[in-house]
Amino acid sequence: MSTQNPQAMPSSEAESDRAVLWAPWRMRYIEEEKTHECIFCIPPETTILRERLILHLTPYSRVMLNKYPYNSGHLMIAPHRHTANLAELPEVEFTDLMHTLRQTIALLQHALHPQGMNVGLNLGTSAGAGIADHLHWHAVPRWIGDTNFMPVVGAVHVMPQHLLDSYDRLRPYFTDVSLATIESTTQR
Repeated sequence: MSTQNPQAMPSSEAESDRAVLWAPWRMRYIEEEKTHECIFCIPPETTILRERLILHLTPYSRVMLNKYPYNSGHLMIAPHRHTANLAELPEVEFTDLMHTLRQTIALLQHALHPQGMNVGLNLGTSAGAGIADHLHWHAVPRWIGDTNFMPVVGAVHVMPQHLLDSYDRLRPYFTDVSLATIESTTQR
């Protein structure tokens, strides 16, 4: 399969040596009408979990799949409270959020058996936050050779599993029984 577009003309000699990699799925994200609705500000009592990609709700936080993941199983953990300021979270909400983050990492390790994990919080647009107004952690399972440099250098991404298949695979692990079992094994 050729990565070259015969209609694309290089604009410089340096570009003529560079292969073009096509990622047409990214156009959906680029062209998608951007709403001002915060994806994390969904009422906790919502019953439309799968459609909203919400895997788990606690009294103060939520776990959901990233609609535009870096890798299969890419989850986001956010407080229900709409804030960009970590220091604004009351202690009980912060504790719940950290507990949920710890459970989510343990669950991903148990369910997907990744060889590594990226866990991060980007506070502010300049720090890389795509949704800067509502703080959230990313938990991204990683495997050797999963994505390497391609998304950065080539602007192309290979996802080995459909988003809703990831949801269906992970959702059963987010039951109270599964969470309790995973937590008890990680605290030994």
